[in-house]
Amino acid sequence: MTFRLQRRLALAAGSLILSLPGHAVHRIVGHPSPWVRRFLWLAGRSFGLRTRIAGTPVRDHVLYVANHVSWLDILALGGATGAAFVSKDDVAGWPVVGWLAREGGTIFISRADRAGVKGQADALGAALATGRPAALFPEGTTGNGRELLPFRASLLASLDRAPPHVVVQPVAIDYGPAAARLAWTDGEAAGANARRVLGTAGSRGVTLRFLDPIDPRLGRKAVAQAAQAAIQAALLESGALVYSAAP
Repeated sequence: MTFRLQRRLALAAGSLILSLPGHAVHRIVGHPSPWVRRFLWLAGRSFGLRTRIAGTPVRDHVLYVANHVSWLDILALGGATGAAFVSKDDVAGWPVVGWLAREGGTIFISRADRAGVKGQADALGAALATGRPAALFPEGTTGNGRELLPFRASLLASLDRAPPHVVVQPVAIDYGPAAARLAWTDGEAAGANARRVLGTAGSRGVTLRFLDPIDPRLGRKAVAQAAQAAIQAALLESGALVYSAAP
């Protein structure tokens, strides 16, 4: 393990230790904790992430849908918005990460349990009804940083029972030319990707491009298509990379 990697991990651990007391107090008194968002922001900074906001984020009663390049996306988007993420249920069993996800209000879904889709959609709908923003990655996995994978309308099933006043806001996560280097692609172990990304010198700039909201009453298929088109257009316009929709 390199000194740079050790230093970044130590800074992230320090961020967690700093955040725990305040988070615990909020949990004890039953108030929403701002410390999860603060920890994600601090951890992102520890890992060299420098986040820039473009556009106007909707702050409540919103479902953010974003392209997915790296696990850094969660630090960037979560640290900027405090959103609760939708994640595969196997993440709940990961050491440390699973606990952090639960503390952050992550909504776990099982892709294998088709019978439980309604319950999972209801869980996301209930989270949105509280006003707290939620976020999901409709590609269903991380891409290679060069193109968008098809947005899966099935992952937007919660919109069929979305509470009133909820909107969908597409977010283009733009790492610029570094996207392909940061991408966590199939076949690369989580630990290997973390060592590769965190062992690289320098900061990692990312722009979160908050785009025009979409009315969920259009239906999940139309929302998925509109969100993908908007994110693709934003990434093309940025000029950093030639993004395209994967076949």
